[in-house]
Amino acid sequence: MGYDSYRSAQRRTATPTQTEYQVLADMTGRLMSIEDVRSPEAARILHENIQIWQTFSDDLMQEGNPLPDQLKAQLISLALWVGRHSRQVMRNGASIAPLIDVNKSIMAGLAQQATAAQAAQATPAPRAPAGDAASAMATLRRSA
Repeated sequence: MGYDSYRSAQRRTATPTQTEYQVLADMTGRLMSIEDVRSPEAARILHENIQIWQTFSDDLMQEGNPLPDQLKAQLISLALWVGRHSRQVMRNGASIAPLIDVNKSIMAGLAQQATAAQAAQATPAPRAPAGDAASAMATLRRSA
């Protein structure tokens, strides 16, 4: 289902950055709607979030991905963390808030990148890095 959400959002938006933002926005809203982290619905939503992050990770590992290697490594580490923490939520009732925070942090970075890209089209300027992996990693350290 996560892959289907990714592809559906991709058809509704114009750029990969917008697609990624929309996928995370949709998923973050669903994560925020979870009332009981041990419910079957929560398990489905958490699994879809894992699938989305796995799709991102797979894309980051593709030859020709233009992101800097360090950023790719940070984002892949986040994807692995999302899987581990999601399982802790489902098995042990851990807080879902860090997953929401990570998604929001990456969304903020994607929004910044989209704004920079729009400005670059109007006037030449350096591009902002994709996602805010450093901020998301800091969130993870605080929640550990």
